[in-house]
Amino acid sequence: MQCEICGAEIQEEAIKVTIDGSELNVCGRCSHYGAPVRSRTPVSRKNAPIIARKIVGRAPRPRRDPFKELNDELVEGYEEIIKHARESRGWSHQQLAEKIKEKESLIKKIERGEIIPEDSVRKKIERGLKVDLTERIVDDEWTGDGLSSGTTLGDIVTIKKK
Repeated sequence: MQCEICGAEIQEEAIKVTIDGSELNVCGRCSHYGAPVRSRTPVSRKNAPIIARKIVGRAPRPRRDPFKELNDELVEGYEEIIKHARESRGWSHQQLAEKIKEKESLIKKIERGEIIPEDSVRKKIERGLKVDLTERIVDDEWTGDGLSSGTTLGDIVTIKKK
């Protein structure tokens, strides 16, 4: 096992210390940088009993997966897509703003690329202009193999002496 601060090979048993709320396994030389970890005692809580209520006559709602939305990313050049779609319909900034119930100044800023639209505004623009402003990103673009397994905290930070 390696010391998580200096990266030296730990011959004896690693010492667990807490540094700024993080638990690290360190060698004897680096143990003075943190406080020793104490065993935690569980705190008992008084829980209220859960009463299951059954709603008759309703089908269960499908659960929404919030992580599914994280795989979509705003396309590059979204400003031009919005501007082109708006102009091809012959709409002014004012007309688009009224159609999606947003401010005209917001539409102008989005088209100039000054701000990135929030998801709610992006969805309104997509529905109003019938365009797609997101693209699915692939999960396997980054594998993490570029990092060596020997990287330690000591390689990244500098330790200040007291």
